[in-house]
Amino acid sequence: MKVARADKLRIFLFHWFFTTLCGLTLREWAGLLAKHRFAVDLAFWPRAALITVISLLNTLVGTYERLRYGASYRKTVVRAPIFVLGHYRSGTTMLHRILVNDRRLAYPTTWQALNPHTFLTTESFARRCLQVFFPRTRLVDNVRPGVDAPFEDEAVTVNSLHSYLLRYTFPREASVYDPYLTFRGVRPAAVAAWKRSLVVFYKKLTWRYQQRQLILKSPMHTGRIKLLLEMFPDARFIHIYRNPYSVFKSTQSYWAFGAPGRRLQHEPKQDIDRQILDNYKSMFDAYFEEKSLIPEGHLYELRYEDLERDPMAVVRDIYQSLGLPDFAEAEGALQQYFDAQRGYRKNKHAEIDPAVREVVVSEWRRNFETWGYDTEEERRYAHA
Repeated sequence: MKVARADKLRIFLFHWFFTTLCGLTLREWAGLLAKHRFAVDLAFWPRAALITVISLLNTLVGTYERLRYGASYRKTVVRAPIFVLGHYRSGTTMLHRILVNDRRLAYPTTWQALNPHTFLTTESFARRCLQVFFPRTRLVDNVRPGVDAPFEDEAVTVNSLHSYLLRYTFPREASVYDPYLTFRGVRPAAVAAWKRSLVVFYKKLTWRYQQRQLILKSPMHTGRIKLLLEMFPDARFIHIYRNPYSVFKSTQSYWAFGAPGRRLQHEPKQDIDRQILDNYKSMFDAYFEEKSLIPEGHLYELRYEDLERDPMAVVRDIYQSLGLPDFAEAEGALQQYFDAQRGYRKNKHAEIDPAVREVVVSEWRRNFETWGYDTEEERRYAHA
């Protein structure tokens, strides 16, 4: 009972006070507020005050970190990063958490991704003191969060002020940030700022982990292959896809939670189903057009259902197909992880409304056909 009450308190604070916008410097925070004419709703003033205080600290600590370590990490070469791609709720988190068990690879933790300016200096403090504030599971599923848990590198780009995630911060002006899902038609200066934020972060991570190869995950990167290849021509890509019915229903639940730790405005009433349909289509229009740019042998595509059924066989094939380091060295750690995950339970969802189901099939037909999913078969989509 005490644990349940503690978790309720953590969740309440995460919705209204704690923030994932904790990595901004004062200059970045002031620029973001000015961009939106300081339109922070009253209920989120405590969060805005917290961000202001933290941004001052970030400015000071970030300056120290840049002066102390900058000369070292700026010279670092990022070795052929591995990008895990796939729409939200397609299994990207599952796959990423499997692959990071190979200790020859490095990945961004929650703290590092949320604090790109200061993590070299502050992560030991965060590890000792801040884990207690995390709920036992993520709000959207049963995955355990934490300071050291693998995290999406998209969070880093908030500091560029050109991140798709900022649509959740100022939802009444979400249309400003929607183009950043694929960056198609976005002005060059914004693209350059977004790229710069990632490159610096990847260099810091590579230096921090002594030149280890990075394994990175962000669903939004699925529609940005051209940009990623411009930065890292030798990158590897792993795309995980899933029954579109499953993705749609699970994304409905995901969207209902939104991103409470980023919010500074109440969300306006909106057609969630339409937003999901449009975003999915935009992402995969870009993916299908740009994946041919990936050099032969640098892309591996897999079905979520295959990974779920026989994860060891799938991961072994990934290593062989992409020419990754000797799989045998990682096999023991992977088996321990799979054994520990046997009790994991997925969320269950109600069936899709028949009228909505017809729209999903109509608008996502290419995905059903390309990946070989039967539009008449729904036996798997009720679980996520």
